[in-house]
Amino acid sequence: MSSIHKLADVQSKKIGKGSVIWQFAIVLPNAVIGEDCNINCHTFIENDVIIGSRVTLKAGVYLWDGIRVEDDVFIGPNVSFVNDKYPRSKEYPEKFQTTIIRKGASIGANATILGGIEIGKYAMVGAGSVVTKNVEDYTLVYGNPAKVIKKLSRH
Repeated sequence: MSSIHKLADVQSKKIGKGSVIWQFAIVLPNAVIGEDCNINCHTFIENDVIIGSRVTLKAGVYLWDGIRVEDDVFIGPNVSFVNDKYPRSKEYPEKFQTTIIRKGASIGANATILGGIEIGKYAMVGAGSVVTKNVEDYTLVYGNPAKVIKKLSRH
């Protein structure tokens, strides 16, 4: 059974068992959240979002349409995601960009992830980084723009 704080606005019925959703989180009706996730306070999860199991979403993270988060991912506080390459007020693309965060990846606080990016399995993104291109599996990146620092030997 999942645990949803009474001050959260969770409209989705697709919440996996053991997941915890804290106060002031908003989850729209078509979002999918796997088992044993920790969705911190002051988060927003839009309709076309799929979150795997054992994911940690820290405070201040907004997941927009088109974002896919695989199992065992950590997303630090105030990480920003983009899903529209050319945003304009009240003008929407036919399809939002798809961003994929692969199994076991970690994204540090205040990083910005541009739309259409794939972050590889067990990759790590340093705090405050701006990710403008794909990150390979088992790779540490940081900076603005994020650059490869080293390959990781284990997850």
